[in-house]
Amino acid sequence: MKKLLLVREIYVEAFRDWTYLMLNRYFKAFSWFCIFLWAITVYAFVFRLSTGFLFV
Repeated sequence: MKKLLLVREIYVEAFRDWTYLMLNRYFKAFSWFCIFLWAITVYAFVFRLSTGFLFV
């Protein structure tokens, strides 16, 4: 029984660290994705301004 509890504790701690790493990587990738979309939006707006598009 003691071995089973030790194994359980090892797995719980391993997945706790894994979850933190996955969330950290997910938020980092999501922030880069948002910056990329924002850059595309700014590029499209500047392109429209430079070609004389009327915003009416």
